[in-house]
Amino acid sequence: MSGGPVVIEVTRGPVVESRHEGIAAVLKADGTVVASWGDIDAAILPRSANKPIQAMAFVESGAIERFGLGNEHIALACASHSGEPRHVETVRAWLGKVGLSEADLECGTHPPRLQATIEALARAGAMATAAFNNCSGKHSGFLTTAVAYGEPTRGYIRYDHPVQRRLREVMTDLCGVDADGFAYGTDGCGIPTLATPLRRLAQAMASMADPSRLSSKRAEAASRIRAAMNAEPFMVAGTGRFCTRINGALPGVAQVKTGAEGVFCGMLPGLGLGVALKMWDGAARASEVAMATLLGHLGVLPPQQKDELLHPPVRNVVGLLVGELRPAKSWLG
Repeated sequence: MSGGPVVIEVTRGPVVESRHEGIAAVLKADGTVVASWGDIDAAILPRSANKPIQAMAFVESGAIERFGLGNEHIALACASHSGEPRHVETVRAWLGKVGLSEADLECGTHPPRLQATIEALARAGAMATAAFNNCSGKHSGFLTTAVAYGEPTRGYIRYDHPVQRRLREVMTDLCGVDADGFAYGTDGCGIPTLATPLRRLAQAMASMADPSRLSSKRAEAASRIRAAMNAEPFMVAGTGRFCTRINGALPGVAQVKTGAEGVFCGMLPGLGLGVALKMWDGAARASEVAMATLLGHLGVLPPQQKDELLHPPVRNVVGLLVGELRPAKSWLG
């Protein structure tokens, strides 16, 4: 199946107030396109949507066994977490296990996502630290990988650092194209983000969903990452978040991951498929509805959450229902 662009509408009363357009691809691990919408050869910056791919080298390093880590740490390595207490405490304890501390994180600091967490910090007279950064789990994975291989930890975010070179080697294997040839920018947390054709991003996710063509070591890492994202869905995102809800509701069926600027990826191991999408205006609200729509189209959307995920409400500041988000009929009919 192929068609026009992904379109998500936002209504207010009976009126379509906004429209978000994007592209999407569903692929098999061998590169077969199962479905596509829009120009899937367009290069996009995956941002945090490819964190499961970036966690592969961490899992392959043997550090999980060496340092007594578990599913919660693997899930955090894939996370864009909300900076809630369990996220922060786990990151701090993790770094301690490998002989490091927050001072070694090069991701920077930003406030936690939830107002309640911000208020709790204020009441305690405390400030957010690097552990609160939504990428601190991924960076802890990078640091742990460097320690496992005896590499310098300082500068691990640089394009030429062994940690980042290793990520490009993994991406090359998963997507079937030399990732060293991809242009790149700098992500919000400081690491390189590779300009990846959307079809290749979907193929990389398919390779994790169906790792049969990968080496046994890499296939095992992909399986462990998928299992951890389902086993510890809170760690992947946080309270009420789309990724947490889907990964918790679909164990063994789907693993999804959001990224900044309207990117979303998913693995569907039962179907052997990978999914990737990009909303061109960067709207996260639209990317969530688009991913829910694709999961429904592929027959795996949790029925108990279907209406709310496909038609999330729009409420005004006093809580009144004033509209909804929805997939446009022009997209899938």
